[in-house]
Amino acid sequence: MSAPKVAMVLAAGLGTRMRPLTNDRPKALVEVHGKALIDHMLDRLVAAGVETAVVNVHYFADLVETHLKVREAKGLGPRIVISDERAQALETGGGIKHALPLLGEGPVFVANIDSIWIEHAGAAVDAVAAAWDPETMDVCLMLASTSGSLGFHDTGDVFLDDGVVRFKDPGETAPLVYVGVHICKPAITADGPEGPFSLLPLWKRLAADHRVHGVAPDGLWMHVGDPDAKLAAEAKLAQESSGEG
Repeated sequence: MSAPKVAMVLAAGLGTRMRPLTNDRPKALVEVHGKALIDHMLDRLVAAGVETAVVNVHYFADLVETHLKVREAKGLGPRIVISDERAQALETGGGIKHALPLLGEGPVFVANIDSIWIEHAGAAVDAVAAAWDPETMDVCLMLASTSGSLGFHDTGDVFLDDGVVRFKDPGETAPLVYVGVHICKPAITADGPEGPFSLLPLWKRLAADHRVHGVAPDGLWMHVGDPDAKLAAEAKLAQESSGEG
């Protein structure tokens, strides 16, 4: 299947766990290894062929908009469309539902801005696109090893059986974690409630019908959720860039 050309980038979070680094800026603009978190993700998406990114904004929204305008002025893709959540942050599901008029009819990438990774065998975003099949799935998640990833849930999120996702039950430890990028049909949010809501309950309902799939590319995934995680990610990236990884 051809990769989506549109992405939804979730940049409206408050970043409370990242304080004090988010006292004067949104989490999306916290720099890791000399680059803002949102730029790490946008560069990955551009490399995968994304042409338009719909970016939701709430906390320090003006700073995010200014940063993205500067990025565009430098000739860096993708084309940016703002989904304004200044009035109320709408969480993952509510954010996509609010942006439906901007996203078009086809499948889209959806990306958090706090996942950074080092690829070991090919482009991970391309791997999700290669696994995507709208006939058999409504969602395709990028996954990674629970034990081999940094900063994610230490008990994991899901099991994978021939590409089909099963979410763990209470008390289970799952071998794979969701690492912040997926492809979905955005219309799955259309019947969601007004206001903020999470994607996770939607995913679990769809998974019961085997409509959530996943792929676990080879690499090291890091969730940059707090200042210590930022330092750990920078150390890994520095090691990689020096050829020691």
